[in-house]
Order: sequence, then structure tokens, then C-alpha cells
Amino acid sequence: MDKSGFTRISGVVVESLPNTMFRVEVDDGKIILATLKGSLRRRYVRIFPGDKVIIEMTKYDNERGRVIQKLRQ
Repeated sequence: MDKSGFTRISGVVVESLPNTMFRVEVDDGKIILATLKGSLRRRYVRIFPGDKVIIEMTKYDNERGRVIQKLRQ
């Protein structure tokens, strides 16, 4: 956890949902509902099922997150 209170976790996109929402399976096997970060939306970054991403989560909600980076394969 960094000093701003967010935890970063890597995972794989399982399902693409409407409104730039995704179901992401994180490394420990849990499935999280995640949305795209605003700068990724503005740059029209395309994310598909099977892509590896980094998710930012708060300590208050363990079932939601924000996709902050798409990893290269």
C-alpha cells in the first residue's frame, strides 16, 4: 500500500462489460469489478478479455477497483 491509501494489484481481464467496466481476476483468484481510469478513457485505450492489467483499490471496498495500467505481453 502506498502513502495515498491505495493498493495496487495485477490481474487478468475475464469479461468486458458496458460503460468501460470489467471483471478482473486478481492473482489470489478473487474476481473484482473494475472501471477504467479517466486518462485511459481519454486516450481510447482498448482492453479485451485476456489482457493483463494493474488495478488500484482502496481499503474500504474489496470488490471494486480502477484499472490504472494495461501491461504489455
